[in-house]
Amino acid sequence: MPLGPFGSAIDGTAMSDDNSAISATEAKRLLDEWKRAPAIVLAVSGGPDSVALMWLAVRWRRTLKQGPRLIAVTVDHGLRPEAAREAREVKRLAGTLDLPHRTLRWTGTKPNSGLPEAAREARYRLLAEAARASGATHILTAHTRDDQAETLLMRLLRGSGIAGLAAMARETEREGVRLARPLLAVPKARLVATLEKARIGYAVDPTNRDTAFTRPRLRVLMPALAAEGGDARNLARLAARLARANAAVEVLADGAERYLALRDGGAAPGFDAGAFVALPEEIRLRLLKRAIDRVGHEGPAELGKVEALLTALDQAVMQGTGKLKQTLAGAVIGLANGRIRVEPAPPRRSRAR
Repeated sequence: MPLGPFGSAIDGTAMSDDNSAISATEAKRLLDEWKRAPAIVLAVSGGPDSVALMWLAVRWRRTLKQGPRLIAVTVDHGLRPEAAREAREVKRLAGTLDLPHRTLRWTGTKPNSGLPEAAREARYRLLAEAARASGATHILTAHTRDDQAETLLMRLLRGSGIAGLAAMARETEREGVRLARPLLAVPKARLVATLEKARIGYAVDPTNRDTAFTRPRLRVLMPALAAEGGDARNLARLAARLARANAAVEVLADGAERYLALRDGGAAPGFDAGAFVALPEEIRLRLLKRAIDRVGHEGPAELGKVEALLTALDQAVMQGTGKLKQTLAGAVIGLANGRIRVEPAPPRRSRAR
């Protein structure tokens, strides 16, 4: 097989409909939602998903009479010696597409544990900085349906609630810019097919197969899950249904928050305890977490800890003990005189050495 510039195989093997290349018409449907943005940052690591996103975005932009400026940005985490070369290859490919490109580097000490999470946070922070510097309102990432299925499984195994099991949203706000995922419903195989048809190579990150990390371990399990009906399509469909349910519950929580505010006559912060405990448990949980996250300075509050706090509050109200005071995520939650109050906790005192 001939090799592309990143050393990937280019094969002309016929593919099924689900593995077919993405057409220009499909790309337009996937990306037109952002055609009025002044500028867009494309997050391009050099792997097949992000390279396909860059290729599709450039072709899409050329069909518009007036559209957003596109800027490709690669984040080199400094974790692999090959990363610098891959960033140069992305820059070279971007140049052939008349696309400006920047490489940003994650510098400083890397953590000994939680490295994937820390690297992800650093990546988004650097991408947001690049977006603000270039006047971009959006960052487009190349998360696929396969990524969505893996995210659902990871969060399921961690015991996430409905909001977490909704997995990744098509668009969210992060670091002051909009983070968009136009390929979230697209199988990874179709992106690979798109590059093979265009004869564009890509990098293969060996850490994607390193079973020391959670996602690669789940990928090993995917064929067995698919044999039982748990393929990426069905898992992503489940995430979408949970996202729909989560949105409905959020509307109900909004209404409950307004109801409690009206009942209190505008008193703040906190809730009338009697009215609060009469609400459904999921609504109470969300209202309590919202209040803690709003005023606390160590958040966001962990769901399990908020659940434990809610149980203690419910018991105190229902048993008539009348008083409770706990601290969580930089907030003080208290129950007294039939009212639940949520206020900022005083700063922690540093220990004398």
